[in-house]
Amino acid sequence: MTDDYAHVDDDIEAIVRDYNLPESLRRRIYETIEEREGVTLEEADEIAQAISSRYEDSRVDAHDPVGTVSAQSIGEPGTQMTMNTFHYAGVAEIDVTQGLPRLIELVDARKTPDTPMMTVYLEDEYAEKRERAHEVVWQMEATKILALGDISTNVADMIVQVDLNDETLAERWPTVDDVDVVAEEIAETIEDALGVDTRREGMLVEFGPDEPSYRRLLQLVGELREIVFKGLEDISRVVIRKEETDDGEEFVLYTEGSAFGDVLTIEGVDASRSTSNNIHEVYRNLGVEAARETIINETMETLREQGLDDVNIRHLMLVADIMTNRGEIESIGRHGISGSKDSVLARAAFEVTVNHLLDGAVHGEEDDLDGVIENVIVGKPVSIGTGDVDLRMGSIEADGGAEPELSDD
Repeated sequence: MTDDYAHVDDDIEAIVRDYNLPESLRRRIYETIEEREGVTLEEADEIAQAISSRYEDSRVDAHDPVGTVSAQSIGEPGTQMTMNTFHYAGVAEIDVTQGLPRLIELVDARKTPDTPMMTVYLEDEYAEKRERAHEVVWQMEATKILALGDISTNVADMIVQVDLNDETLAERWPTVDDVDVVAEEIAETIEDALGVDTRREGMLVEFGPDEPSYRRLLQLVGELREIVFKGLEDISRVVIRKEETDDGEEFVLYTEGSAFGDVLTIEGVDASRSTSNNIHEVYRNLGVEAARETIINETMETLREQGLDDVNIRHLMLVADIMTNRGEIESIGRHGISGSKDSVLARAAFEVTVNHLLDGAVHGEEDDLDGVIENVIVGKPVSIGTGDVDLRMGSIEADGGAEPELSDD
């Protein structure tokens, strides 16, 4: 017995263990017994028997073609999906790829989604006060020069002038008391990024090319617009929304762009609830189990957005398991799972048929004909369902009165 349920009666523990249930289900039985004080042995047996019955009913039958059923379960609703980009979960300011293109992104395990985004939850007072939430926003959102002031060019003197807005500086650097310090930091950042000398008078920063050149002057302006003075380069915009969650009303951040690892280190971010729709970023920062969970959640959410949430989540779980069971994320395609099958015929049936057959012939590969696809190709009964069992009937007299033999090859 685990320490958590050490006070559960040993006889009850023995009854529950007789049903050979997973540890998670046994824990739930112990919790139920704890909640119902004074449970007798007969009642404990009834509880365990009911849960065991439901558990057995939920299991897949032997030789059931789960892969084919899952593919059909997901593929058929996929024909009803739209090809458009939608606003994300009611956040009108952020466009996120949904529908069939998003489903394809997920099963193809694209390195970067077309519209990467994050949902960032906050903790403590950062989740309760908008001002504190904005402090997190300014650390995440890429702050470029156009957000800080006005740019003008003096062609006669070959000078670029940046007129900084002191109110904006005070807002975006709330922890710095003197905006002059911020202006000086901005001037130094421009010098380092562009390799020019700057002159600063109050909120006015000036600089120009080393040699008089109109073309170089315009290049400097273009490069200046791309400098990130604060925040994360990959996050172009952050939207704050007040939402009702399990923890009550709180501020939640939605981002355009994703920098999941960097965001998790920012003070005030609740790393345990924040998510990204980039499964590879989740994999790099939280591991393969978190990536598997993200694939399931993102796929389910994509179907739900289209009104197709009647797809059994176990089918999505199977897809996520297949994509992650080797410890990394693999696509369901010829560059991933389908292209790495042991069967030559199964690989050839998917894409680039001739190449797979030639490679198999050159390397002398053998095909054991274990799977569904290869057996269909050669016209053999498929080894699923009744096709996986050989029933041999013999004469009872000839066998000395023996019963018919049922064998499983």
